[in-house]
Amino acid sequence: MVQYHKITEDGMKTLKAEKVLLQAERPHKIKALAEARALGDLSENAEYSAAKYELHHLEGRLRYLDKVIRYGQVVSADPKPIADLGKSVTLRFDDDEDVTTFRLVGPHEAAMKPGNLAINSPLGRALNGRKVGDTVTVNAPSGAYQVTVVKLA
Repeated sequence: MVQYHKITEDGMKTLKAEKVLLQAERPHKIKALAEARALGDLSENAEYSAAKYELHHLEGRLRYLDKVIRYGQVVSADPKPIADLGKSVTLRFDDDEDVTTFRLVGPHEAAMKPGNLAINSPLGRALNGRKVGDTVTVNAPSGAYQVTVVKLA
């Protein structure tokens, strides 16, 4: 059974753009590997080892992006005033009164931009479906803490 993962439209666009850039870079990496191989003894050829590693890394990233794009299900933010995928959520951490804004995103796009928060993280799961004014307890690996939803956008 195929399992799709949720992703925002911006996240999908970013992944597709990265894939295009890497595909354009691939022929250059192959050429660099061929040139390094032509230098001679492969056992002591640092250029060959580096070129081989770079090409392998690039192809691995392309396979990963292809899989994420293929099984990504683009979703739009829910029009209801609740915390959901694609929405910005401003929180107040009740222990120190710190106020921070996060954008709830799918797990594969959390690292794309600062301020992104994966919806499947402990904080993301606790916020999902909450309204402005709701206070929730987040059960994180480092311990439980409380946050209050201040604003949704």
